Amino acid sequence: MASNQEKIITHYRNYKEDNRATSSRSNSLEFHYTKKLLNEYISLESSVIELGCGTGYYGMYFADKCAQYTGVDLSPDNNAIFNEKISKEGKGNARAVVGNATALPEFSDNSFDIVLCLGPMYHLSREERMYVFGECYRIAKKGAILAFAYINSIGAYAGWCVNDEWRNTYPNAQANKYFLEYKMAYDNPGVFFLTSPEEMECDAKQNNLEIVKNCGLDFFFAQSAVDMMSDEQFSLYMELSDRMSNSPSCTGLSDHALMICIK
Repeated sequence: MASNQEKIITHYRNYKEDNRATSSRSNSLEFHYTKKLLNEYISLESSVIELGCGTGYYGMYFADKCAQYTGVDLSPDNNAIFNEKISKEGKGNARAVVGNATALPEFSDNSFDIVLCLGPMYHLSREERMYVFGECYRIAKKGAILAFAYINSIGAYAGWCVNDEWRNTYPNAQANKYFLEYKMAYDNPGVFFLTSPEEMECDAKQNNLEIVKNCGLDFFFAQSAVDMMSDEQFSLYMELSDRMSNSPSCTGLSDHALMICIK
């Protein structure tokens, strides 16, 4: 069990996760690129499990693209919302259950073609992330694709420092300690943990995973500018954003990122 489990559950009880993908144009980019990257690997024959499924944003999308979808989330509140969506939309191949990504005894070894870990790494220290890597490896079939979403400490903090709304406050000495030393979100310590592309790749290799790609999903340093762009400007920006997302040299400046591996 994650040591901060109750803090995470309380956070999502008070946070409207169901609206995050549509709350702003800049927030939508994380979801846009996650789907775009994973579409390459998920097929109508795939058995898919998503750890940290939240209220079912990805689950409702991928259930139509795979043979079987299982969502797992720590939050009973998120799970209830997701199951209501499954029932309402008649997704007979999908289900959502409450569970903890650090220990998944309810799932057998070598069970899934696709293992998506799209939330747990946001909330765990490096030590506890290693349990998640181990469980993901265990339940994945040989040759399975595994995807791990994470928050990049340098990219996230750089965004805080240049954002139009916050740059008069950041950087500051205390925030430096949290983002760069403690690897925790300054505004929500103990609930959100941060890492880096290099650290994630190192830990994946220690868990016998082969890295396929490691891509930035959004770039917080551009958040305030993106939200002020006209539709025409945003369309042109997306040409640049596509290239940044596909460039390994840009991943270290991303806010959210996605590492794709193979077992």
